[in-house]
Amino acid sequence: MKDGIDFSQLDGFSKRLMALAEREMPQETNKFMRQEGNKLRRITSKVAKQKVKSRTKNYIKGIKRGKVYKFKGDETSIRVYNGAPHAHLIEHGHRIVGRDGTEHGFAKGQRVYEEAGRQFEKEFIEDCERFIDDLLENGLR
Repeated sequence: MKDGIDFSQLDGFSKRLMALAEREMPQETNKFMRQEGNKLRRITSKVAKQKVKSRTKNYIKGIKRGKVYKFKGDETSIRVYNGAPHAHLIEHGHRIVGRDGTEHGFAKGQRVYEEAGRQFEKEFIEDCERFIDDLLENGLR
C-alpha cells in the first residue's frame, strides 16, 4: 500500500474486468490473446536464435503459437510451444551419449521459454491494461 492506495484491489478489479470482457466480448478477447501469442512467439524465436546453436534450424522453425483455450475452466490462455521432436532436450538438457553407449557428459538445458516469458511479462501486462482501457473507453455491449 502506497499513499493510501491498495494496489492489490486494483489488480483484482482488472481481473474482474478481463473476466467480464471474456463473457461479453469473446471474439475481441480471443483476437487479443492471439495477438499476444504471436508477440510471445516472435520473442521466443529471437531468444532461441541467440541461445541455441542449431545446424539445421528445425528447433527455431518448430516454435508455434497454439489456440486460445480455457485454462482450468475459467482463465483464457494461449500457449507457445515447439513441435520439434528434440525440443525438450534443448530446453531441459540431456545426456551426451556416444554411438557405443558410453556417456560423455551432460548438455545443460537452454531454458529458452523461461527467458522469453520473463522478457515478455512486462509487455503483456501493459498490453492487458491497454486492452482493459479500450474496453472501458468503447464500453461493453
